[in-house]
Amino acid sequence: MRCWQDVSKVTQTSLRSQIAIVQQDPALFHRSLAENIAYSCPGATPTDIEQAARLASAHEFIVRLPKGYGTLVVERGVKLSGGERQRVAIARAFLANAPILILDEATSSLDSESEMLIQQAMERLMVGRTTLVIAHRLSTVCSLDRLLVFDRGRIIEEDDHAALVMKGGIYSRLFELQALELSKRLV
Repeated sequence: MRCWQDVSKVTQTSLRSQIAIVQQDPALFHRSLAENIAYSCPGATPTDIEQAARLASAHEFIVRLPKGYGTLVVERGVKLSGGERQRVAIARAFLANAPILILDEATSSLDSESEMLIQQAMERLMVGRTTLVIAHRLSTVCSLDRLLVFDRGRIIEEDDHAALVMKGGIYSRLFELQALELSKRLV
């Protein structure tokens, strides 16, 4: 059964309030870590901010900083690692509590430990939400319900991970190449 909604009354503001986005290079501001997390929910309490950070696997690194949640983040978060910036962005998305989530290359360019922490946080964040995951790293999408494989802007394959691997198409070849690359690094 499909539910239809008249979108003629939807405003850009009302639509945007229904979507949380975690980008490859999240925007962080010259404010405290707490203020950066609360950006998605300005009325958030310190307890709300900490809970979001815990869910995003960010609390542990934040409390190790000299000023904890009060630590000033310089423009774009250049003093934080890529994984730390991503976890702040994920905490922001938890706090936004939007029903639609977009994860745009959220695990690219990360070390293995950061990727694992972020994968776990993303799995917690996706629960109960409509989620669009954009990824080249296929380990990010293996557990998703439905995968769309694009080539030059067109959908060329569509199914879940197991079915796409069995089909032997482009997704299967890419998955095998990435698995081979990973196994070479482990040797």
